Amino acid sequence: MREIAGPPSPELLEEGRLLFAGECDFYFGSQRVDQLPPIDLPEVAFAGRSNVGKSSLINALTGRKSLARASSEPGRTKQLNFFNLSQRLALVDMPGYGFAKAAKSVKEDWQNTMFAYLRGRTTLERVILLLDARIELKTSDKDVMELLDRAAVVFQIVLTKADQVKPGALQKKREEIEALALKHAAAYPRVIVTSSETGEGIEDLRGEIARFARSSDGTAQS
Repeated sequence: MREIAGPPSPELLEEGRLLFAGECDFYFGSQRVDQLPPIDLPEVAFAGRSNVGKSSLINALTGRKSLARASSEPGRTKQLNFFNLSQRLALVDMPGYGFAKAAKSVKEDWQNTMFAYLRGRTTLERVILLLDARIELKTSDKDVMELLDRAAVVFQIVLTKADQVKPGALQKKREEIEALALKHAAAYPRVIVTSSETGEGIEDLRGEIARFARSSDGTAQS
């Protein structure tokens, strides 16, 4: 069994702070894989169920209030949104999944589009998979983990809304998800607990993401 990876080093945490202190701007939106922007920067994508807090987390990471915007109707956002972070990394906001009211054809279209993106995007370094710390794992979450395994794309699980869970229950949830991650071939064996409201885990996640940013000499961080 794989061991759970350790946290980012102090140097990497500082690199993450500096990276996310830079400019971050929306530069491309794509509803189909044949409309993706040219391959350039390394990419880190964010995936999660509708209402998991994905937009809030991206805004917290970048220190902005409305860089990523949540739709008022879950499942309505259907495009991949690309953000340029300091000319060193692209953050990709993927459409939410698991929306109950969506037609079956819409759900299948989401899966087909996302799988094509995951399999074909050579600059995609990691997927940050968000799970709501308050609720039980859903079938759609399990389906996405299996999809990521099949696509052979490394993903890291991040628990959101930790401020709304009591410490004992949160620790139990973290241990449960860490055990689950170890069972998935494509899962990075370390779970990060976050809260966009209190800032918990934000510095840690910035450090993890900084591993993939292009440095001033054009190489990835160590």
